[in-house]
Amino acid sequence: MSRAEAGREAVGPAETGAAGAAKTAGAAGVSGAAVGVLWTLGLFRSELLVTLRRWRTIALLGVLAAVPVLIGIAVRIETGGDGGSAGGGGGGEAGPAFISQVTNNGLFLVFAALAATLPVFLPMAVGVVAGDAVAGESAAGTLRYLLVAPAGRTRLLLAKFTTALVFCLLATLVVAASALVVGAVLFPLGDVTTISGTRISFGEGLVRAGAVALVVALSLAGVAALGIFVSTLTGSGIAAMATTVGLVITVQILGSIPQLDAIHPYLFPNYWLSFSDLLRDPVHWTEIRKNLGLQALYAAVFGSAAWARFTTKDISA
Repeated sequence: MSRAEAGREAVGPAETGAAGAAKTAGAAGVSGAAVGVLWTLGLFRSELLVTLRRWRTIALLGVLAAVPVLIGIAVRIETGGDGGSAGGGGGGEAGPAFISQVTNNGLFLVFAALAATLPVFLPMAVGVVAGDAVAGESAAGTLRYLLVAPAGRTRLLLAKFTTALVFCLLATLVVAASALVVGAVLFPLGDVTTISGTRISFGEGLVRAGAVALVVALSLAGVAALGIFVSTLTGSGIAAMATTVGLVITVQILGSIPQLDAIHPYLFPNYWLSFSDLLRDPVHWTEIRKNLGLQALYAAVFGSAAWARFTTKDISA
């Protein structure tokens, strides 16, 4: 099969979903604006399905799901399951503080796993998916066929960015769900002792765990926007993925250098672990708001840059 034929097959789902919706809307006398919305939704659905069906995406989610299993087994072996502490509690870094509570309550494995995967595994996975969004299509020769459909470059880019954001949420939920199952199997469950020392019910603890997962997913919006922007700069999917992951690692290194503390508040990973404030009673929102505001700023800046680049880019493959 030639690359052109492969490209026609790849664009098929997008044409079918969006075009079918548009034809249905047209037959029903729906306005042009509504047809445009249906086009966008159909294109988004196609992009999401294509992304989730890739073996690379499945492998990334599998690795993320395995991390809580390894952490849970390691804590179980270290403590012998006798309810002892795997480390100091209370203050300090979020990861060690949460791990120290895992043997007492398996729900804390959710927080410990998210704290362990957020600095490296989650942003790398998002960087791979976002970095391949446009450059991968270009390298495969399918991008120009996608642009044949009357969805427009802006809608296509919006669909790809939204897909990257959905992957952020899905990846975070995979880690949280895996950690919850492993925690329930290996450790006891019950009332949750917050970082502030107060006790809340297990049900409220689950609600806060869901809120933590949502905040972690939103914390990756900046990486997703950065990856999409890098993806518009090159026609090589591998180069875009490597560059995005490399930039994430570089920013992490910059954030760990004390002499550069003046720029730390402007680096997108700076407030990533602020989700731990959701485990306080009452919840401390200051750092969480700073984190979400910073992610929104990165998403706006790099999203606009990606749009400016993609809408003027010469698509030759």
